[in-house]
Amino acid sequence: MKHILIVDDAATVRMYHRSILEAAGYAVDEAVNGVEALEKALNQAYDLYLVDVNMPILDGYSFIRELRSHATLLQAPAIMVSTEAKTSDQAKAYQAGANLYLIKPTRPDNLLNHVRVLLGETCA
Repeated sequence: MKHILIVDDAATVRMYHRSILEAAGYAVDEAVNGVEALEKALNQAYDLYLVDVNMPILDGYSFIRELRSHATLLQAPAIMVSTEAKTSDQAKAYQAGANLYLIKPTRPDNLLNHVRVLLGETCA
C-alpha cells in the first residue's frame, strides 16, 4: 500500500484530501506544518507528499527544499497545492523541488489522476 503525507495547516483541507486518498486505497498521514512534516519524513518513508504552500513555522516551499537536501531520504514526488495561482508561485514551487503544482480546490478525480501518475500507477 502506498503511503502519502498530507502537509497543510487547515484541518478541513487535510480531511478533504485524506477522504479522497483513503477512498482510493492509500495510507495517509498528516502534518500541520513543514517542521512536523520533516520530522515525520525522517522517521517514515513516504511514497508521495501533498503539500500546502502557506503554513506557519515552515512553509511548503521551505519544507520541500529541506526535504530535497537530505540525501538519505527517499526522494518521493511532491505535489504542491495552493490557492496562490500566479505563475511566479508555480515557478517557485518547481524551483524548490515540487513535481506538480495544483490550485485549490482540487477536484477529486483530478487529484487522484495526478497522484497515480506520479506514483507510476495507471490512471482510471
